Amino acid sequence: ENGNEKKVRGDIDSIVKTIKNHGQPIDIESLHGMLTFESPSQIRGLASLSKKLANLKDVWGLAKWPTVNPKNIRDKIYVILAGNGKPMHFSDISKAIKESDFKRRNVTTQAIHNELIKDKRFVLIGRGIYALDSWGYSKGTVSDIIADILRKAGEPLHRDEIVRRVLKSRQVKETTILLNLQSKSMFKRVAKATYTIAEPQQ
Repeated sequence: ENGNEKKVRGDIDSIVKTIKNHGQPIDIESLHGMLTFESPSQIRGLASLSKKLANLKDVWGLAKWPTVNPKNIRDKIYVILAGNGKPMHFSDISKAIKESDFKRRNVTTQAIHNELIKDKRFVLIGRGIYALDSWGYSKGTVSDIIADILRKAGEPLHRDEIVRRVLKSRQVKETTILLNLQSKSMFKRVAKATYTIAEPQQ
């Protein structure tokens, strides 16, 4: 009995070590390919005995990794947004958390909204719509984003091109972008429907 227990402990350790070395969550099939166990279900059975491991939708990782074992609201929001792969309205994030497999799913929409505002990983890109900072969405006002686009371009751009580039990083109405372009203190029209950054007044 003791020898068997020792083998199980050794097997679990090898699973933990493999996941640790992999450095990010991994599904059972891929894990099976890296180890010499009979079947993925055997790995699943052993992994579920370990306090060091956790899983979310059968993707396994170390229990301390928030992506498989989100402990606080912020981590849960992050997992939902990352899993969705595109921006979401805060009320949809709230609904997704309530319908998830997380422990302690009963979180108020207000609490979720507060965390979205506080955490730098989340960017407000439209009315109540949030994205992950790592997706490259820009922070700041629409005017800031236009100015940034024109600075990076290093030359005047046509209105349609400015709109196209702003929409890549913000979910706003085209009219909002065009209204912001009318700001004479920030932007200067140099040709028909073509703009550049206004020189600061001396």
